[in-house]
Amino acid sequence: MTRTPRTATRTTARALLALAVPLTLAAPLVVTASASANDADVIRRGSCTGSTDWKIKAKPDDGRIEVEAEIDSNVNGQTWGWVLRHDGSVAARGSSTTKAPSGSFSVERRLVDATGADAFTFRATNAASGEVCVAKVSL
Repeated sequence: MTRTPRTATRTTARALLALAVPLTLAAPLVVTASASANDADVIRRGSCTGSTDWKIKAKPDDGRIEVEAEIDSNVNGQTWGWVLRHDGSVAARGSSTTKAPSGSFSVERRLVDATGADAFTFRATNAASGEVCVAKVSL
């Protein structure tokens, strides 16, 4: 087979395409990996005694532990009393109201990283309905 400038161009284009396709397919994998949660994060999810859902996350943060708890009822304006315990002792307490657009609230605290495993319990009670949420996580 005689190579003409046209066939040489086609061959080169095919070779470049063969190299470019795998690189293009790999690019989204790199973006996805960098967008994922840290391996040290511990996340738990669950349901409350009614239709509300909870989520709790604990992660190391500069020698402390950041704990974030979220209550999602999908109803705006509900008042919830809550208590955050660290290894059984009260670390924080308060009252929060669900807000638009999602009908949820979250509580975030940075707590001391005690020796050994740290256990956190977040308990929230809806003042009007009595619904109870209990979220637990250990790190």
